[in-house]
Amino acid sequence: MASWRKSVSPYSGGTVPDLHRSSLTARRFCGGNLASPFVAGPPLALDLDGVLADTRPLWDAWLEDAARRARVELDVPEDREAAATVLDEALGDWRPLLTRFAADRAPLWIRPRADTNAALRRLRAAGARIGVFSDAPRELAEIALAHAGATREVEVVGTLAEVQAALGEEGIVVRSREDLAGIPLR
Repeated sequence: MASWRKSVSPYSGGTVPDLHRSSLTARRFCGGNLASPFVAGPPLALDLDGVLADTRPLWDAWLEDAARRARVELDVPEDREAAATVLDEALGDWRPLLTRFAADRAPLWIRPRADTNAALRRLRAAGARIGVFSDAPRELAEIALAHAGATREVEVVGTLAEVQAALGEEGIVVRSREDLAGIPLR
């Protein structure tokens, strides 16, 4: 009597039952079509501060700390992209300071939200490409994503224009948690 291994080996002349192509299996797992193409979900551009983690309190605390440590009066605009230019002039190389401060203190303001992360996983599993935009410096945005538990689900981080360029202009802009929860799957 031949061994099982020898009977199914392609070199022994034996055959392997083609169970993965049986009509029952094909109907059950692929809707009857083994060549079904993958259908990607909609590209999504999420507002970091409105959907995942509000970084404004952390940013404000850092500005206060940086001004105190540098002993300068920081009069920065509300828009953080414009504030970066002012900070470059007033503090010089301020980004490593922001990174260290945010990494140490982010848990005080940013925590994962189970419902939001579940919605992100659901959308990502459906094939959605997800980007996150913010006017916050990229260092702060990436730390906020890590503390919110959303880094794995996000493909690109940047300004709204950068995210739309990477994902495509036809993407859906999501500005609140309620909007995220209401996105239908295709």
